[in-house]
Amino acid sequence: MSRIKCLIVDDEELARELIESHLAQLDDFDLVASCASAIEASNVLKNNHIDLMFLDIEMPVLKGTDFYKNLLNKPKAIFTTAYRDYALDGFDLDAVDYLLKPIVFSRFFQAIERFLVSHRDVKNTIDQGLHAAQYPPPRHIFVRKDRKQVKLQLDQILYVQGLKDYVQVFLDNGSHIIKQGISAFEEQLGVGFLRTHRSYIVNQSKVTALTKSDVEIGDIEIPIGENFKSNVLDAFKT
Repeated sequence: MSRIKCLIVDDEELARELIESHLAQLDDFDLVASCASAIEASNVLKNNHIDLMFLDIEMPVLKGTDFYKNLLNKPKAIFTTAYRDYALDGFDLDAVDYLLKPIVFSRFFQAIERFLVSHRDVKNTIDQGLHAAQYPPPRHIFVRKDRKQVKLQLDQILYVQGLKDYVQVFLDNGSHIIKQGISAFEEQLGVGFLRTHRSYIVNQSKVTALTKSDVEIGDIEIPIGENFKSNVLDAFKT
């Protein structure tokens, strides 16, 4: 597989460093440059071939979306932002994915997988490169509860229910109520978890049955929202 050339564009130094550290864990990905502005990135693109660009949406002088729209030769782009409302802008530009800051590795890994599926060399190499990463996706996450950081094993999570500004995480052996919105919590879970409803996320590996209106985990019935139905049914196609 040819090396994949990457460019990071973000006015925040810490955000650039985080993406750099995530990329360093993957084989076959080379970082060509890490830029603090769209103008700086423009010069890099003129002098280098770039396969994949990590592009912050909200930057001073020139927004990432406006910069990308005006490029004649567009590399694949993964948009990053601290503002969830910008997701739609990214997908309107045929983005590979949209990542909400701070970007956890499991979610970053999922975006890279989406890029590889669309990459021209992927047919012969889908099991190489990414899956040869030095470090696999995490098997656990830490969440804040009662002034402590509590460790949750991802393979023990059955499903998650949103409760306004909280989520209740149901496990094989109990549950936790955590002060966090369901969409933000979904970002932490990453690959293997599926949003079935605005108020529910399920662990796909725990689902035992499926209908057009709900998924079942043992005796528990979890609704499928109308806006999520297509994605859910596609996820369980055999």
